[in-house]
Amino acid sequence: MTPPATGPGPVVGHCDELLHALAPFRDQAGTAQSWGERLARVLAGGGRLLAAGNGGSAAQAQHLTAELVGRYRDDRPPFSAIALHADTSSTTAIANDYGVDEVFARQVRAHGREGDVLMLLSTSGASANLLSAAEAGREAGMSVWALTGPAPNPLAAGSDESLCVRAGSTATVQELHLVAVHMVCAAFDAALEDVLEGGSADDAADA
Repeated sequence: MTPPATGPGPVVGHCDELLHALAPFRDQAGTAQSWGERLARVLAGGGRLLAAGNGGSAAQAQHLTAELVGRYRDDRPPFSAIALHADTSSTTAIANDYGVDEVFARQVRAHGREGDVLMLLSTSGASANLLSAAEAGREAGMSVWALTGPAPNPLAAGSDESLCVRAGSTATVQELHLVAVHMVCAAFDAALEDVLEGGSADDAADA
């Protein structure tokens, strides 16, 4: 039998901080819902999601793209979603030739098209390479969404929309970013059925 944790040490304190941050984060669920629904329309229509982050945020971005190319819960068609940091040859070549600040922006210019979605994840909201990517995404006519830590921050200001976590530690921000990823995926899957059924009806009407 596992003994209960005692005292306000770092382990229990970590749980307490997460619980404290979860309530205000829950109030932003409508943003995640909207993102998932709009992403379903974009990807089902042949568009693409580009995602990027640094460090732990890179892992979260890649988690999101994996859920879309693979599946979240139920089986469904695969959709185009690319984690920009995962192309190590491109990122290292760009960093070497153009500087670290360009590692994502140059890939956005290469892969992003008008109407596509660019999602950028950052606990600080101040990473220069993500700010450059946001600017490149806006110039390409993409929808730029930011998952960040506490607002205000430069990335939230430089994006079309943002979902910001009010928490004091990087770990808690990252944990709630994972919750946000799953919320977006849940909304995506829920909306996708209606989007695909609508497409089938339109196809039938055109036949």
